[in-house]
Parts: sequence; C-alpha cells; structure tokens
Amino acid sequence: MQDDRISKITEMADTDIKDVYTLNILLCYVLYKVDMPVETEQLYEIAVGSEIISYFFYQDSIDYLLKNESIRIEKNDDGNDCYVLTAKGIICAKNLKSYVPKSNREKLMLSAMKYLARMKKEKEVKIEYIKLESGGYYTSIRFLDIKADLMDLKLFAPDLTQAKLIGEKVMNDPAGFYSKLIEFALDNSEEEYDMTDI
Repeated sequence: MQDDRISKITEMADTDIKDVYTLNILLCYVLYKVDMPVETEQLYEIAVGSEIISYFFYQDSIDYLLKNESIRIEKNDDGNDCYVLTAKGIICAKNLKSYVPKSNREKLMLSAMKYLARMKKEKEVKIEYIKLESGGYYTSIRFLDIKADLMDLKLFAPDLTQAKLIGEKVMNDPAGFYSKLIEFALDNSEEEYDMTDI
C-alpha cells in the first residue's frame, strides 16, 4: 500500500491546492456533503485520486483536523476506521466553504460520488476471474442479495484481458446488465419450425 502511495505522489506533483488551510476546509466540506462516515482509505483515494490534492498536503491536513477535533475516527460495522465530521467540522464546512474555489469543491465532490458509487456496486456485485486448466478464463459474476444470490453466472473468455473487459463492462452498469439478461430470458421463445413441407 505504501508503494502505491509513493507512486501517486510522483504522478501528482502538480496539484491545484497548495494551501493546507484551504484543504482543511475542503475535506470538511466533502465529509459534510457525503453525510456519512467515510473509511480512512476511501477518503485518501477520493482526495489524492482527484489529482487536486497531493499526498503531503493531504497528510498534513488530516493530522491537523484530527488534532483540532474537526474530525474523529470511529469504527464502522465492518470494523474499519472511518472519518466522522464533528460539530466543529460541520461549522467549518458550512461557514468557510466559499474560501475554496467552487471548481475544486465540485471536482472533489464528483470524485467522492464516483468512488462511493463504485464501492456500493462492488458490495452488490462480485466479479472473479477463474483460470481454466484447459486454457482461457471464466468471468464469474455474482449479484448479491441479503438472503441469497440473485444471479451467479460464468462467462468464458479466451484470455485474462478479455475476461477483465467483460467484468469492467458489467461493473459500468450492473443493474442494466442484470435487467437486460432477465428481459432476454423472459422474452426468449422456442424456435418455430416450418411444417408446410411435411
């Protein structure tokens, strides 16, 4: 994980925000708008992955917000550490947001919404790539529900690249894929035979 972070640091040497105080407001604003606890790793991916925040400024800002008690860390139901906005952080987000350019607020919020939507999809749909001894791969697609799987499907692909492409296409719109498959199954009818020559 540390190597991934270091590589992101070098990729993102030129970022939009160069001021920790502005970043403090921006992080509070995002947590306020998301309005739910965000796992520590998730906030890192949202913030640094947006390419407007560098790793170093992000770390400085998180340290400051924790010491200042604008955010705190709590465990979620899965036992993972999450950042939660305190009353002090809410005041910061609401009253100081205009000090951060609107374009930066929108860019980071878009990054947050996309990331959290992807995480939600990944909880509802599990994709695995299974190598076959005879050659090729299965793309295993499971649509999960509380009590039972809604669907468990394996699609063959001749190589891992194509198997992953299938997985990516399904994850682009899992609900659309599922509904099209169900619609096709329900509309499928028995082949009709021409009996006129018999």
